[in-house]
Amino acid sequence: MAAVLGLIIGVVVGVFVQPDIPVWIQPYLPIMVVAALDALLGAARAYFERRFSDRVFIISFFANVVTATLLVLLGNQLGVGSQLQTAVIVVLGIRIFSNVSAIRRFIFRG
Repeated sequence: MAAVLGLIIGVVVGVFVQPDIPVWIQPYLPIMVVAALDALLGAARAYFERRFSDRVFIISFFANVVTATLLVLLGNQLGVGSQLQTAVIVVLGIRIFSNVSAIRRFIFRG
């Protein structure tokens, strides 16, 4: 739970401090945020299902962000960056909505 709390604190500090983002990372930042959100909601789902592991969360978080970013980087190098970016967003979006749906079912089921 400390990792999730740290992530939330980091987001809040980032919103108030408003750091300068290097130009080379700006095209990949939306993908990184969506991948991180997927990992965060996956961790929340695992927590509600009583199978949360902080090690799995940390590995999943970084693996999601790095993999999604590398896919888009590869797409940019091949000249199909927007298509791969769309594909990554769609896949992660499906996972995000699936996790939100499972969390909602758990909360309303009691």
